[in-house]
Amino acid sequence: MSTQTPRIVSLLPSATEIVCALGLESNLVGVTHECDYPPTVIGKPQLTASRISHETMSSAEIDHAVRSQLDGHGSIYDLFEEEMRALRPDLILTQELCDVCAVSYRTVERAARMFETDVRVVSLEPNTIADIFSNIRTVGELTGRREVAEAVVAKLSARLDAVAKASAGVASRPRTLMLEWLEPAFAPGHWVPEQVFIAGGDHAFGRAGQPSVTTSAEEISAYAPEVIVLIPCGYYKEDILRQLPQSRLPAGWQELPAVLRGEVWAVDATSYFSRPGPRVVDGAEILARILHPKIFGQPDEMEAVRVNRELMKA
Repeated sequence: MSTQTPRIVSLLPSATEIVCALGLESNLVGVTHECDYPPTVIGKPQLTASRISHETMSSAEIDHAVRSQLDGHGSIYDLFEEEMRALRPDLILTQELCDVCAVSYRTVERAARMFETDVRVVSLEPNTIADIFSNIRTVGELTGRREVAEAVVAKLSARLDAVAKASAGVASRPRTLMLEWLEPAFAPGHWVPEQVFIAGGDHAFGRAGQPSVTTSAEEISAYAPEVIVLIPCGYYKEDILRQLPQSRLPAGWQELPAVLRGEVWAVDATSYFSRPGPRVVDGAEILARILHPKIFGQPDEMEAVRVNRELMKA
């Protein structure tokens, strides 16, 4: 594979963002139906489709559909294999981490074996922020952009360091619940607890570097979160606000300190928390503004919105 002018297919929205951050958008010949950033990639050939709709299904219905498909060893995504082969990629970026997040690695590998020419399939497997930065470097290595990748990582690291330094001396770290799914409720994992800690929050609720898992009303009540940020995987703010009235939140929700104080927030989860790409740094910065507005300034409405208590039903 030539590293100078590779033809790249990205089967991950986060990989698409990484490729574009490295200045390789013109090399990107195919993307997924979820790739929407930067906006200029939207017109590129889309090689996947989802069998599940955030627009028409409730949070509980989506969870049931996902479990049913995966328990039956199916997939919630379709891959347009013929269209992908017609694009003649040199490099396909995909993942094995989560069958809910993208087309399965097995499906991609099988499709790649049908190519008439050699194509490299690379799986990006981040669990932490350091892993995300490592992935940026990996894509840089594969595409002849090593120095560009190092520069991108250096800038992102500097921004994170600035947030961490400013939040290091806070008088208290508010107990922060990042809810990765509405119904059933999911506790955060992977890089999200790191984002919370860097932003100056207590990150004890969740498992850094580990998959997110379902949680219970009892666990949430025992933690007594002072701030709640809703980050259901793949959702934008508008999706969250639309889903809330038809979602049953854990028992005791209305009595949680964060709810009583009006400190429940909706953010663009898919942009800043679900995708392991460069914008996880933006996510940490937005969290810092939510948790410590006196230090970092208030988040604007494009970044985060307070959730009306009346929208939330337990």
